[in-house]
Amino acid sequence: MHSDDVALLRSPGVPTVSPDGRMAVVAVTRADLGGDADRSRLWAVPTDGSAPARPLTTGARDTDPVFSPDGRWVAYRAADPDGRPQLHLLPTAGGAPRQLTAHPLGAGRPVWSPDSRRLAYTARVPQVDRSGADRAAQPPWLVTTLRWQADGVGVVTDRRRHVFVLDLPPDGEDDAAPLPRPRQVTDGAADDADVTWSPDGAELAFVSARHARADRDRVRDVYAVPAAGGTLRRVTDGRAECSRPAYDPAGRWIWLTARPDLGPDGLDAAGRGATLCRVRATGGAPEPVLDPAGTDRGDPTPGTVLAGGAALLGVRRAGAVELLRVPLDGGPTATLVDGPFTVHGVAAAGGVVVATVGHDRSAGELVAVTPGRRRLLTGFGRALGATGRLHRGAGRAVRGPGGGELRGRVTAPDGPGPHPVLLVLHDGPHRQDGWALSVDTQALVSAGYAVVRCDPRGSAGHGEAHARAVLGAGGAVDADDAVAFLDAVLADPALDADRVGVAGTGYGGWLAGVLTGRTTRFAAAVVESAFTDAWGPEQVLGEDPPARLGDVRTPTLVVHGDEDRRYPAEQAARRYTDLRRRGVPAELLLFPGEGADIGGTGRPRHRQARLGHLLRWWARWLPVGDPAGGHAGRGREPLTVRATRSD
Repeated sequence: MHSDDVALLRSPGVPTVSPDGRMAVVAVTRADLGGDADRSRLWAVPTDGSAPARPLTTGARDTDPVFSPDGRWVAYRAADPDGRPQLHLLPTAGGAPRQLTAHPLGAGRPVWSPDSRRLAYTARVPQVDRSGADRAAQPPWLVTTLRWQADGVGVVTDRRRHVFVLDLPPDGEDDAAPLPRPRQVTDGAADDADVTWSPDGAELAFVSARHARADRDRVRDVYAVPAAGGTLRRVTDGRAECSRPAYDPAGRWIWLTARPDLGPDGLDAAGRGATLCRVRATGGAPEPVLDPAGTDRGDPTPGTVLAGGAALLGVRRAGAVELLRVPLDGGPTATLVDGPFTVHGVAAAGGVVVATVGHDRSAGELVAVTPGRRRLLTGFGRALGATGRLHRGAGRAVRGPGGGELRGRVTAPDGPGPHPVLLVLHDGPHRQDGWALSVDTQALVSAGYAVVRCDPRGSAGHGEAHARAVLGAGGAVDADDAVAFLDAVLADPALDADRVGVAGTGYGGWLAGVLTGRTTRFAAAVVESAFTDAWGPEQVLGEDPPARLGDVRTPTLVVHGDEDRRYPAEQAARRYTDLRRRGVPAELLLFPGEGADIGGTGRPRHRQARLGHLLRWWARWLPVGDPAGGHAGRGREPLTVRATRSD
């Protein structure tokens, strides 16, 4: 895969299905390198496979489609290239879409009322006008809480997210007639999310943190409010981290995803699986329906999907995200999608289940799912696949130093080798390195490197004991596991055990730094978007990391976004400076205007440039000849601070 191939990538989102089950609609995103922006539009997909997918809209950024319960409308979000997303309404019988909202900071995903006459959503409400170009002329922020900023958003203290309800115009009204004003039904100093309707349309449930310790713990409760506005009531008991509520058809229970008990201080969330729960709509404690010790929800579907008397959700499992069907009456759980796949979203209606499913050579396709059968409905990845530059990974399982099983993947170039090897560590720690398309992996393998990825202790998808094993031991047991997995796979003669590099993003970047402080076996390292102060999150992972910066001798590329709100960019600059002062070859690759996930959500030219710089770095310190695609992107470039080999 070449860096230019990012323009061929098509990424479908979470689908929606018409009430009769005959049609699915999904937003598909692509990178426009010429315009340096991501573009997306809606596609209509017959669920019986009788016709190919066809474009439904022509907007620049059309996302988050949702069919109305009566099937007459598709509500979705749309934005101009430089604008904020607003709610739009598209008639399914044909006609032009109509913009419904004009919030200064944009509107969230639409949620239909049961009578198809109202939409609920969330939107940030600015308390101060900060829209001017002259930032220096704006008033100051007064910060009084710990949670005062968010990656990709910025400072949130004076623009909290609240719930709105919009009444649709009466049938037959001229499109030129003014729209009713949206009605704000929540307020206060908290952010509200995941709004849903009760079956009778009289009430809305949503998730918020409005308790006294909300600034210091992980508790998120389900609240309810009359749809017309009024007094809030708390539904859950103030002990769980809740998300994605949905009323059952009778309105007696609310089904949700939750970490059901965070302990007396509300902080015991690390390594706890987010599992399917239910709570009485009148109030109470969330009751786990699936075992929290062995279940961790992993699909990004924005709500809990209830259809056909069951809940549908994706669960992390040993690198995969499987699709489960969980009967609401307590019957046996069925697995609808398993194996080396990742479920990126699910919807169901009219007796049809449609999921977006990807794997290590596909960003995702729509699949109609029935027990024992999966029907492929789309071919969005056809152009990228036709290049012949996508490589299949091979799953590996080895015995770890702690006695348990370690799982991961090796993706290698064609040919006998031996190939130089890159150990790539995932963010987290409580995530997994799964069966999903990695542009980095494909580009590196195309350049001649074998890429090794694994799930050391601390990773999700392998049970709670595996995930919580790093508490108090971060940088020790996880580093031991990563090295053990690497050593085991290096027994393959196709891999060159004498030419190895290490890279990681976020937590993986921190762990890569720990490893380079332990050993000089790695030819070079890449530390990206990582927490580097004091060598790691000691409050959670341990008080005494096993390696210090003064021990590092490995040439290191430090990559960061200058607007990263998770781990500020000055940490990357400090690490780079310390390495250079001690004579360690180092470079700082700093991306203007980017947050924590440069490779995933950065501007297209930045994503392209990042790939080019990674290939250039590895070609310098771990050469394999002329790496494919080793050219930087065009246009707006990052700031690159280089150290020469003589340094």
